[in-house]
Amino acid sequence: MYNQLASWMVYGILHDPYEEFFISRQEDRDTEHDSSPDVLEKLARMSTNDVSLSDWHLGFHISLDMLPEYIPMRVAESVLFAGKAVRVLRNPSPAFRFHDSPSHPQIPRGSQRIQGFMERLSFQKDPSMDTKLIGEELLPQSEADKIEAMLQDLKESSEFHKRSFENAVDSIRAIAASHLWQLVVVRADLNGHLKALKNYFLLAKGDFFQSFLEESRQLMCLPPRQSTAEAALMVPFQLAAIKTIGDEDKYFSRVSLRMPSFGVSVKSSQVDLSKAKVHTDGEPGAQPDMFSEMSIDGWDGIALEYSVDWPLQLFFTQEVLSKYRRIFQYLLRLKRTQMELEKSWASVMHQGHSHFAEHRNDRMSCRQHFTPMWRVREHMAFLIRNLQFYIQVDVIESQWNVLQAHIQDSHDFTELVGFHQEYLSALVSQSFLDIGSVSRILDSIMKLCLQFCWKIENQESNGNTVELEHITEEFNKKSNSLYTILRSSRLAGSQRAPFLRRFLLRLNFNSFFEATARSVLNVVRPRPIVPVLQ
Repeated sequence: MYNQLASWMVYGILHDPYEEFFISRQEDRDTEHDSSPDVLEKLARMSTNDVSLSDWHLGFHISLDMLPEYIPMRVAESVLFAGKAVRVLRNPSPAFRFHDSPSHPQIPRGSQRIQGFMERLSFQKDPSMDTKLIGEELLPQSEADKIEAMLQDLKESSEFHKRSFENAVDSIRAIAASHLWQLVVVRADLNGHLKALKNYFLLAKGDFFQSFLEESRQLMCLPPRQSTAEAALMVPFQLAAIKTIGDEDKYFSRVSLRMPSFGVSVKSSQVDLSKAKVHTDGEPGAQPDMFSEMSIDGWDGIALEYSVDWPLQLFFTQEVLSKYRRIFQYLLRLKRTQMELEKSWASVMHQGHSHFAEHRNDRMSCRQHFTPMWRVREHMAFLIRNLQFYIQVDVIESQWNVLQAHIQDSHDFTELVGFHQEYLSALVSQSFLDIGSVSRILDSIMKLCLQFCWKIENQESNGNTVELEHITEEFNKKSNSLYTILRSSRLAGSQRAPFLRRFLLRLNFNSFFEATARSVLNVVRPRPIVPVLQ
């Protein structure tokens, strides 16, 4: 057993021809159940990076049948982690040496294709030699000798001491976790990538998305066209980047825009802007018969993707990135709604001034005609602004500061993964994305706001207001239902409570929401009857 432990925890090699060790390969068990040609072909096509990731996430597991009764499950999990970590440290990706070099110059976006070509030429020299050298840097020989010495001391002991064995395993695990932390956090620049995900997926770079939504506003007033939706978004995406993002932002080239329902990605670094502008100017984009049957809300499917290199895939799994995408889609809809409400204010004011000029003798009726629209728009903007401020400041910024404090204090990779999971879970829960009833109401409110804005901009000054009145009525019901749910006793006792109270305080600072909710939902409590004193 000690020989197998040494092979696994010192070199990251699982040498168990007779299947006696309690660590075993996952694929050995899987291939028994599924050895179809498709699966074997898929495994054959996997690249070195894919195999490395597969090994980390699914490659090895604890075989409970072979686990000795004197080794607790916690200790077995530490053995599993230490071996996988050593395996990663001793087998780095060949591409990692380029990102790891501190003297590697910044290459402009336009030269990225040349950079990739030069890197491929460099790989052809002798990648195995460089990989071996980097592996020795990531796990110094002195540390490997220390691990081997611990196991050798246990092996030479005449008796098995459970406490000594557990302490040795914990020490080895700490060494492996510390070096893996050094690799991911320091050498792979984890915090820079976390900051980039915050900038783009959590909309911290507000000027970029403000510019993007303004550039694409006319496009998004029409339903997305199935054949050119992604290509049409490419132009405003790149124009916004030119206006707001400098060349020093080395992470922007990793971001790509896509429409999942159509399945085509729009890479941020693969655009010819001069051709794109000509294409937009000459594109017959206003032909209604060319559009698909999707509604205008089909643009809510806009998503971002982020390209992650080795070894950050150990940290940014597909599950993690899917959570970021879900939050991004929610925040982008919110920002788009907020911007449309602001734009509609200018439209309403312009209509009001024009109407006043045409009906100077009947200004009272003009005022009565436009005042309800102004009031409803302001109520919508008030709710959306407060929700946006709550999520961006009270939720995202506060949780980001907590995560940064954890990154500064922790030097353990597994701890860091746990802290990041807590960070994402807090973003989801405190943004109400995990409460179906609340998220559905918020989606309905945003759609009503957008419909209201489009109706205002498209209606004639003396047009029919029945649809606007219907939208107003629905908005009042939804907004008051939202307030009633958020202040319910079920949420008041949850972990969201302290953050939720801030949001409710902003909404109901003058008791308007509470009074309106009671009247609209018919939950007005009867006043207590004061007995008359005889």
